[in-house]
Amino acid sequence: MKFVIAIDGPAGAGKSTLAARLAQKLGYVNLESGAMYRALALKALASNVALDDEAALVRLAESSRIELQPEGEGNRVLLDGRDVSQRIREQDVTDAASKLSVHPRVRAWMVTRQREMGARGGIIMEGRDIGTKVFPDAEVKIFLDAAPEVRGDRRFRQKPTLPPDTVIAELRERDRRDRTRAASPLEPAPDAVIIDSTNMTIDEVIERAEAIITGKPSALAPRSAPED
Repeated sequence: MKFVIAIDGPAGAGKSTLAARLAQKLGYVNLESGAMYRALALKALASNVALDDEAALVRLAESSRIELQPEGEGNRVLLDGRDVSQRIREQDVTDAASKLSVHPRVRAWMVTRQREMGARGGIIMEGRDIGTKVFPDAEVKIFLDAAPEVRGDRRFRQKPTLPPDTVIAELRERDRRDRTRAASPLEPAPDAVIIDSTNMTIDEVIERAEAIITGKPSALAPRSAPED
């Protein structure tokens, strides 16, 4: 039997890298929820739909086709049949996705699509509410976290276009939005195993995650969430 593996955590914690690497090693499909929100955000920007107009965003979503196709260490993202894999990683789309994702009806539409995509198991899905809302019955739940300064430094290394202090400040603001929103706030599921990657390499994180998946007793001991 292949599991549903849910990986949640804040921006910059390394969720996408972990999910992609684990999917490759286990032969699972990596369903990247963030890419789906970004694809819808891109369409909203291109269609001049206001990011605070929930009803209009839902109508836009209902007329959209978002597909994820596994490819190498990531996904090829198709929006209405068009490859938008690179465009959705740009900062304006990322910022728009964060604002769009606070709407309950938009999240409900996304959850329905995501559950359809993961109905057969054998998937790894990362995001901010996968273990709490999308797949609350997932066999494996991981909450990946790290100190804001470390996450900000990782983001700066990926895209060194802004001063590090600015990157960290923006990340803290995104954390605030994600953790305090009314719909599906960012928080570990009660049965999630928390990995604090602040002082870990990606290989160490993967090793820890594999131990959780294979069910080693030492790996399954819950830990408290690290404080910012």
